[in-house]
Amino acid sequence: MAQVLATLTLSDPSFSVGGTPAALTMLGTPKSANASGTGTAAAARIKDGGGVNIVTGLTVGTSAADIILNSTSITTGQQASLSSGTITHAP
Repeated sequence: MAQVLATLTLSDPSFSVGGTPAALTMLGTPKSANASGTGTAAAARIKDGGGVNIVTGLTVGTSAADIILNSTSITTGQQASLSSGTITHAP
């Protein structure tokens, strides 16, 4: 498993559902937290309040990705910012 670079706590509720095709849109963005590791963000996952993986294998990037970050290059102590998140279900 890759090193965790940052943990951002989502709002409750975390997503709204709508559209065709159906999409989950992250609520309460932007979010930010101080990074706990150094590296290049390559993947993301969403866990529930108990730490159980709910969604894994999300792509990360500065555009055209599941999770949009201001930068994928993260250094310990820097502020990691999440500007938006959308998960689309293709039938």
